[in-house]
Amino acid sequence: MRDVDLVGFSAGQFLDVVRAFTVILALPQSAADHVDALVILSGQGEEWRFTHAIRHWEANPGLRYLLVANGNPAEESYVEITLDYLRSLGLRRVDGVRLQADPAPNTGLQAAWIVNQVKGRGITSLALVVSPYHLPRAYLTVLKALLGSGLRLPIIPVPVAVPPDTPVPETGATAYDLVPGEVKRILAYLDEGWVATPEELQQYLRWLWSRHTSLLVRASV
Repeated sequence: MRDVDLVGFSAGQFLDVVRAFTVILALPQSAADHVDALVILSGQGEEWRFTHAIRHWEANPGLRYLLVANGNPAEESYVEITLDYLRSLGLRRVDGVRLQADPAPNTGLQAAWIVNQVKGRGITSLALVVSPYHLPRAYLTVLKALLGSGLRLPIIPVPVAVPPDTPVPETGATAYDLVPGEVKRILAYLDEGWVATPEELQQYLRWLWSRHTSLLVRASV
């Protein structure tokens, strides 16, 4: 990041975001094979989010739900999410697939829908499928929404396997270009109460590792 990207923020705040990126992405992705629900946070015309999640869904029949959060219709690359669209990307197992019907122009609205699904369907654990550059902010947003609703459950990050120099369809930017903006949003959204704070994340991960060691350790063996 350039110095100008950090104007208004301290080195300590920047370090908090670096810590968050590190500890979130360090969680064992293989634990996603053993959760209740796989969640796609769509956006930026990134079809690879869908194809990555669908492959995982089809390969793991023990997953009960595939939750697909809608995107922003204002994006030029937006595609209406339907079962037919998902079938065109390889979806075969439709039982348990749930689609967000209303538009979700931001991650907060996606997170609110996820919380409603968790409450309404008795979901006990989640895996979030998102492009790596966006995953930490998505994770912190979903975590904040769950905590704000009095819910605490395992959330496993699943970064999509995509080269970081791949242009994003919506803007043509790469992950290298987009990470600074994600960092700035996290710092700004902390003040708004839209993402989990460093303290909330630390407390949550302490709980996750102490209460769900079998999920995390079994998955990584």
